[in-house]
Order: sequence, then C-alpha cells, then structure tokens
Amino acid sequence: MMENGRAEQQQMFQPEIITFGESMALMMPEGSKGIEYSSRFQGLFGGAESNVAIGVSRLGHKAGWFSRLGKDPLGRMIMKKIRGESVDVSRVELTTEAPTGLMLREVVSGKTSVYYYRKGSAASMLKPEHLDEQYIKQAKYLHVTGITTALSPTCRETVREAMKLARKHGVKVCFDPNLRLKLWSLEEAREVLLELAQEADYFLPGLDELKLLYQTDSFDDIVARLSLLKAVSIVKGGEDVTYIVEQGHVSSVPYFKAEQVVDTVGAGDGFCAGFFVGLLKGYSLEEAVRLGNLIGCMVVQMEGDWEGIPTWEQVEAFLNNVKHVER
Repeated sequence: MMENGRAEQQQMFQPEIITFGESMALMMPEGSKGIEYSSRFQGLFGGAESNVAIGVSRLGHKAGWFSRLGKDPLGRMIMKKIRGESVDVSRVELTTEAPTGLMLREVVSGKTSVYYYRKGSAASMLKPEHLDEQYIKQAKYLHVTGITTALSPTCRETVREAMKLARKHGVKVCFDPNLRLKLWSLEEAREVLLELAQEADYFLPGLDELKLLYQTDSFDDIVARLSLLKAVSIVKGGEDVTYIVEQGHVSSVPYFKAEQVVDTVGAGDGFCAGFFVGLLKGYSLEEAVRLGNLIGCMVVQMEGDWEGIPTWEQVEAFLNNVKHVER
C-alpha cells in the first residue's frame, strides 16, 4: 500500500520542465565590505538551472531539477531549499565522492566579483548513466545550459545524451549557452556551444554571447547565422528589446523599465523561467517573451540569484497595476 501511494504521488507530480546542472553554495559578505575584510557572511546558493526551476515553480507550473551534490551540510542545504520552492528533487543524488561546489561573491566600488571553488565538485562528476530516461520522457521541455558542458568531459556527454533522449521522446529542448569564460576558453566553448545550438528547439543566447561565438559585431550576420538553425532563437540583451529570430524573420519585444536596478545576477534565468511559463500557458512567442522580459525586470530589483523571482500572483498584480497595501 505504501509503495502504491508513493507511485501515485510521483505520478501526480510530473514536472512539465526538467533541467539539471550545478548549484553551488554562495557566500557573500554582510554589509559593504569586500571578502578580504569581512568576518560575517550570508549563506545562500545559486545555479542557473535551479534558478530557472524555482522560477517556473513560483509562477505556478511544475518543474524538476536534478544534479549531484556533496553529502555534506552545503549539499543538504541546497537540496532542502530547492525542495522548499516546490521543485521536484527526487532525482538529486547526495554523494560522498566529492564536495558541493562553492562560490564567493563581493561588490566593491560598485563592481561585482565572483570566485569559484568548483573544480572536482560532485556536479562535475555527472555522467550519462545518471540520467533517468523515463523521468525526461514525461516532461514537455528539457532545459540545459552551456555551463554544465564546461564543467567536465563527462558533463558534456551527459548534456548531449539528455538532449538525445529528449528528442527520442518528443520533448522540446531549450538551450541557453550561458557562456562562462572562467570555465573554458572561447575557442573550446565555441565548438561545443554552436554544436548544441544546432540540436535545440529553442536557443536562448545573449546578444553579446553571439558576437563572441559568431566572431562578428554585425547584427545582420548574426541573424543570418541564427536563421540556419532549426531552433527558434530568443536573443536577450538587445537595445531595450529582446529579439525573436524564426526562419529568417526577426521581431522584437520591448523591455519593461525597472524602477531601480539592485542586482542583475539571475536576470537571464528569470527571463527563461518566464518565457517557459508563457509557452506552457499557450502564449504566442511574442507574449511568452514579454512575460520573460517582465520577470527579468522584476528580478533585477532585488538582491540574489533567484530570490527576486515573483509568484504568479505578483505578476498579475503588476500587470493589472494593483497597488500594494500595507496594513
């Protein structure tokens, strides 16, 4: 009876979007001092893929995230907090083979610096055999990023295999290159990321990333390259707009204006979450991008990787211009 109940519970929670990758513990100094001069730190966490999963969940849809975390206090903290955001973490593995990754972030004189301690982390040891084909099969979308491919050769193969399994079962693949030049060289990244872009259904690069990957500053040249892909390309970071490139046709969706920019970290992940939720709701591409733009705008107005992602109720209040009343 217990086993049947567990099976029914798992069936009831079938993630519409599945993603995977490294989430790391995040330590930030309290106050305005840099790391070198601080004795008090905030204990947080962040990761592009888990940020997206949390965003999808907060916006009222079912998301699943998996990875490998160290069987240590940081790994347990991360898993508990992601689970607490109603994200399915049933495929997460806590391992004694390696520790949870760690990053330190500081803001000094208005400039943000990040220091990574992730080499040899548990997530970097992801392998294709850690994938659950049945889990991927039941989703509508698989979201992967270039960060995972940069962590190790086995992570790279895991992303390739996950995309292959998704295509096998008709699951749409969303790929955000998330270029991180602290993790690998541009030449190495270019070869891998452009290869994966060819296999995606939705390609979600930033305009600055495309300039580096395609080795051109010409927007027309970039559009020509994107038009060769089978994917619908959603290009973030335009001049006050997000571009949609589909079969050679280019359209643009204006940004929402932020009243105050507090922290730009996580804005792209918030955009992705909003965009996916728009697709899940059956919106047109333009409407889905507009929702993504709104979530990105709301995220930059709060400090943190994912803490500023709104709930669907907050989104509706914003769109309906509902005034906040404090009693």
